[in-house]
Amino acid sequence: MAREPQRTSLVRTTSPVLVGRTEELRAILSTVTTRSTVVIIEGEAGVGKTRLVHELLAHPSLARRHAMVGHCHPLREPFPFGAVIEALRSLAGRPKPALSPVGGALRPLLPELDDVLPPSPAPIGDPHAERHRLLRATRELLATAGPALLVVEDLHWADDSTRQMLRFVMSDPPPNLSVVVTYRREDLAGDLPLGAAYRPPDHVAGVLLRLEPLVVPEVGEMAAAILGDESVPARFAARLHERTAGIPFVVEELLGTLRTTPDGLLDDALSDDVEVPVLLRDAMADRLAGLADTTQRLVHAAAVLAAPAAVDTLAEVAGVAADTAPDALGTAVECGVLFELEPARYGFRHTLAQQAVRDTLTGPARQRLHVGAIESLRELDPPPLVRLAEHSRLAGRTEDWLRYGEQAAELAGRVGDIAAATRMLQRLLAEPSLSGADVDRLAVALGSLAYSGVDQHDPVTTLGRVLADHRLSVAARGEVRLFLGLLLVRQHGGIEAARAEIRRAVGELTERPDLAAKGIALLGTPFIGGTPFAEQQEWLAEAERRLAACEDPELRISLLANLLGSRLHMGDPSVRADLRALPLSVGDTADNVGERRQLARARCNLADACTSVGHFRQAREFLSTGLALAASAGSAFVTSTAQSTQVRLDWYLGAWDGLADRATHLLEDYRELLPVASELSLVLGLLAVARGEWTVAGTHLRATGVETPDDAIAPIAIGGFGGLAWAYLSQDEVGKAVAAVDDGVRVLRRKGVWSWAADLAPVAVSTLLAAGRREDASGFVKEVADGVAGRDAPLVHAALELCWGLLAEADDPARAIGHHRAAQAAYRELPAPYLSALAAERAATAAGDHEEIAALADVFADLTATRDAARCRHDVRAHGAAPPSRRGRRGYGDQLSPREQDVARLVAQGMTNREIADVLYLSPRTVEQHVAKVLRKLGHKSRLDLT
Repeated sequence: MAREPQRTSLVRTTSPVLVGRTEELRAILSTVTTRSTVVIIEGEAGVGKTRLVHELLAHPSLARRHAMVGHCHPLREPFPFGAVIEALRSLAGRPKPALSPVGGALRPLLPELDDVLPPSPAPIGDPHAERHRLLRATRELLATAGPALLVVEDLHWADDSTRQMLRFVMSDPPPNLSVVVTYRREDLAGDLPLGAAYRPPDHVAGVLLRLEPLVVPEVGEMAAAILGDESVPARFAARLHERTAGIPFVVEELLGTLRTTPDGLLDDALSDDVEVPVLLRDAMADRLAGLADTTQRLVHAAAVLAAPAAVDTLAEVAGVAADTAPDALGTAVECGVLFELEPARYGFRHTLAQQAVRDTLTGPARQRLHVGAIESLRELDPPPLVRLAEHSRLAGRTEDWLRYGEQAAELAGRVGDIAAATRMLQRLLAEPSLSGADVDRLAVALGSLAYSGVDQHDPVTTLGRVLADHRLSVAARGEVRLFLGLLLVRQHGGIEAARAEIRRAVGELTERPDLAAKGIALLGTPFIGGTPFAEQQEWLAEAERRLAACEDPELRISLLANLLGSRLHMGDPSVRADLRALPLSVGDTADNVGERRQLARARCNLADACTSVGHFRQAREFLSTGLALAASAGSAFVTSTAQSTQVRLDWYLGAWDGLADRATHLLEDYRELLPVASELSLVLGLLAVARGEWTVAGTHLRATGVETPDDAIAPIAIGGFGGLAWAYLSQDEVGKAVAAVDDGVRVLRRKGVWSWAADLAPVAVSTLLAAGRREDASGFVKEVADGVAGRDAPLVHAALELCWGLLAEADDPARAIGHHRAAQAAYRELPAPYLSALAAERAATAAGDHEEIAALADVFADLTATRDAARCRHDVRAHGAAPPSRRGRRGYGDQLSPREQDVARLVAQGMTNREIADVLYLSPRTVEQHVAKVLRKLGHKSRLDLT
């Protein structure tokens, strides 16, 4: 028969056995012991996530696995990748791993591993590339640690960089590594624990656990284990469950202070009218009541410090003599109130306990301890700015709270922890006693931070809240609004709103003509949105007037970045001579980082404009210097736009090897940045068209802004219309091609920048001719020719030669060939080898030169333009001339031939044999034979295995 629990002189504070989590532990062990596994454990505070992890790490079946454990903290100092780096420190003292030079990227973050890490690699000059190299180095180091288990606790407190690193590792963990993460959903900054959607790859086991509170029998089992009894009365278990909600930590803490009356009945410890937090507070107060005053004071100091602390720090904060503190602390540890959480660092084993003890203190007592914490922590080197700011806030020292908070935000921004910097500035702005000058300064800092970073959560909403603050001055409001407008330009669907905000900002910036000039220049930038250029010219003229009167070097470069780039986009023949106004470089000092950022933006803007109009060699020069400047100045957004420009330039230059993979990886990083994502999508779509991957092409090309051209980057959207028309026309869907052409021409006419017609004009003419609209085609070509007459835009002039050739093919083949050859030569001069080959194919087809067409098939194949190569080979076969490829023929054995690789790739796209036959100009029977060979060589039984 179960007996009433009796109070003992020393009550166990934790359960000696794992209760209610046996199935969860078994589920984890069933996969972790056999294969690479990702385990995600969710649960509210105190529900037993950490206990489950400890039981896992202590299990005998994992004894040979190296455990690496990192923790995320609520009051963390700015330190990107902090929890993972903490876990990696456990590798110190292990045998030297075999690492590639990439592993040296970890050296600045892991001085503990200096003896095993390779030398630090040379800087790349690109923040995203630097970060990606660091992620690769981390994965490589983890691969050498195996068999191993990486554990990151309390992911809800993680910084964005830690989440990114975990996503990278968990997306393809090394074969000998398993990863375990824990988090509380109620404390997440967003909806997703890893900051983005995550699904384990097919070769990795996934275990997703949500820990629920214990049920009544489990609470009874835990109570019996803690009290040292075989069982407890059912009514006691039910009452305990009712009062603790079945949360294991609360159960343990309450049982640690359990009292019974002489007749064995429970007293008010479990009374019905007391809530769980109050119960826990009273339980902790009861446990402290029997401790000596010196010990209680150390426990109170630990509760206020809210982070593991050394004995001397606890003593200093508590006002306890240094010679008595160690013994008093030892008593707190023996009684299970404090724990050694890190070597020689003490605190509470759970946040709930720390908060419960803190809540037992009176307001004046807490304030006194916070002051003591400030006095102690500010002597550390480096000082923990985030903690100092928080203690200052809680101590009521507003000036110190503001000073330390601003310093912490500045440090966080400097090390790239944008989310932490943003949160700190937001909290500071919530302080009601700030002066107007303080509000203005913090608001502008927050706006600048939001604008300068690319890795952050919803900065537009952040700035919207700032603008709602009635304390802002008009000038500061205008500055923040300008930042908001600049941010909206980057977002999908935000350009029209951006222009409206920038116009308002210009009106509010009468006291800041320098900032107003930046807004004016942006409003005159032709490629942003669908506003007709005729309406933007007035803004450009005003920007030119402000430039003429400007003496500030940074502002001059900023205005030149917009004005020179705009003129290049327009094909202004005089602008290339005016490029001399832009300095080649500025000094590399901390004082002129703003000038370097603007010069980086200017040169990258010029590279983009040169790419759009066809000055490809000059575009390469601008990109090279612009990227180097952006890296030295830490301008992440400029780097991102330059990388997408480089991708589009490489498409024109025919540098297609690895281009799709590079563009895809960049798109994953910059998907939320409209100018970057739309340009990358254009290139991926055009590559897919050249390979006959129609579904992929459509998906990417529709992401170029064609569905919302008023909220798009105009030349990219126009190119997107051209790409869609090519895809439809290649599938003989003339009606859809006509619709894409008509929409694209409408945008081009409304915009009025005819130098952007290069990617649309040839396919527009081909489509309109296919639809029997010859007069419309001829009229459009005349419009383009008139629009670019006298303009310095070699790409569109080459396209015009091709258009004239297309118009002449039906009634004057000789003239058509002449225009096509002129287009071929003009494209080759740029150089644009793919476009040159397309023009050459038109000329050879008109001339009936099938030998040249066969040679062009090899040119297209070298570019991986599968569809174009297949079309040329089909043309040669159709005319009975099949000269051998310059590669000759060879046997491929068990390796896939180039044709089989093409077939396998299209099967993986989900195409049917007939669809593949249409792309490759083969018969369905031939495709069927190729598919059979592919499956045999790859050892697959079904084509589904290829998808």
